[in-house]
Amino acid sequence: MARGNKLFCLSSGGYRIVKKGMNRVCELFNIKYPVIQAGMIWNSGWRLASAASNAGCLGLLGAGSMYPDIVRENIQKCKKATIHPFGVNVPLIYPDMDKIIQIILEEEVRIVFTSAGNPGTWTKYLKDRNVTVVHVVSNLKFALKAVDAGVDAIVGEGFEAGGHNGREETTTLCLLPLLGENIKIPIIAAGGIGSGTAMLAAMALGADGVQIGSRFAASVESSAHVNFKNAVIEAKDGDTQLMLKKLTPVRLLKNKFYAEVKAAEEHCATEDELKQLLGRARSKQGMFEGDMEEGELEIGQIASTIHSIKTVQEIVTEIIGDYNALVKKGFATF
Repeated sequence: MARGNKLFCLSSGGYRIVKKGMNRVCELFNIKYPVIQAGMIWNSGWRLASAASNAGCLGLLGAGSMYPDIVRENIQKCKKATIHPFGVNVPLIYPDMDKIIQIILEEEVRIVFTSAGNPGTWTKYLKDRNVTVVHVVSNLKFALKAVDAGVDAIVGEGFEAGGHNGREETTTLCLLPLLGENIKIPIIAAGGIGSGTAMLAAMALGADGVQIGSRFAASVESSAHVNFKNAVIEAKDGDTQLMLKKLTPVRLLKNKFYAEVKAAEEHCATEDELKQLLGRARSKQGMFEGDMEEGELEIGQIASTIHSIKTVQEIVTEIIGDYNALVKKGFATF
C-alpha cells in the first residue's frame, strides 16, 4: 500500500523513496501520484476525471467526443466534484478547436493534453496564457517536434495502446528508452500499462510517470456503456488489432465492424471507401451507446488482463500498492 505521499522510485544508486514534489510529474501537475487518467473519447467524462483526481492522479476530460457546450458543461461539473487539478485532452484534428480552446481558457483549466496533430498549432498560445501543455507522441520524431514547440512534457504512447496510434507500431518497451536518451523534459509512458508491475517497468525504462487508459475505461465511473465495459473484461489475448492505417490507425476490439474493416483492407479498399465504411459516430455507437456489433470499440491490448469493473479509487489503490510493494521488497535486484 502507498503510505502517505510516499512513492518508491528507481535511481542510479538503487531504490529510493520519492515524496510528493520530488517526482517531476507530481511536481508539474501538483498531484499525489505520477499517474494520468487518459482523456479517452466516450469514456472520460467529468465523473471519471474527478474520481481520478480525487484518488491522487491527474484526471483528464476527453474533449474529442464532446461538442463545445458539452466540454464546458463537463469542466464545470468536474470543478464541483473535485478540488484537485484536472485537465482536458484535445485531439487537434477534431473540429471546433478554436471554440474548445477558448472554453478551456474561459473556464480557467490550467492543464491541456494535445494529441493527433501538430503541437506547434496551439502550444505557444496556451503557454502564453499560463496553461501547462503536454503532447502525445508515438515516435522520437514527433517527440522532438513537441519539445521544439515548447511543451512541458510528452506522453510516449506505444503500439499496445487503445484508440488512435502510430503507424510505426513501436512498442512501449522500445519507445521509452529511445525517448529517454533524447528528451530532457518529463516523459509519461502510455500503452500497455494498467498495473503496478507495468508502472514499475515504465519507470525503470526512464518514464517519470504513466498514463493509463484501458483500465479506467472499464471503471465504474467511466462514461462508456456497460456493454462496452463487459466486452473489455471478457476480452482475451489477441482480441484487439491496429486497423485503418490508410486513414488514422486505431486499435479496435474485434467484432462485426472490425471484420468488415479487415475484409475491406484485405481487398485494398481506397481511403474513400474506408471512410464510407467508417461513416459517422461509429465510436459513439459502440462505446457510448453499447452496440457491440456495428460500433467501433477502441481499447488497448491490456484488455485481456482486466477481469472486473472496479471504482477508480480501487484501481488506483491497487496499482500504487502493488508498485510500492514490488519496489520495497527489492524486486529485480540480484
